[in-house]
Amino acid sequence: MEFGFFEEKVMTRRSQTKLIHEGQYAAEVDVHLIDAEDAWSPYLSLEDAKKLDEVRQALRRADISRATELARVFELTPVRP
Repeated sequence: MEFGFFEEKVMTRRSQTKLIHEGQYAAEVDVHLIDAEDAWSPYLSLEDAKKLDEVRQALRRADISRATELARVFELTPVRP
């Protein structure tokens, strides 16, 4: 068994906008992707993953006021010929 300090990993964060589409609504959610020196990179923080889920659930139940607190929300209208 090896004792001592673990090697420090370099992690960087970068901003990205994720799009969510539910029914007649779409939302742009600002999140931070974490780049690390491992096979799972890039990934979301737990808070950002929960924010995406909360926006999706709010759109599903048509709670636009809650969704707009967390994201930019758009109402989609079909284009008809």
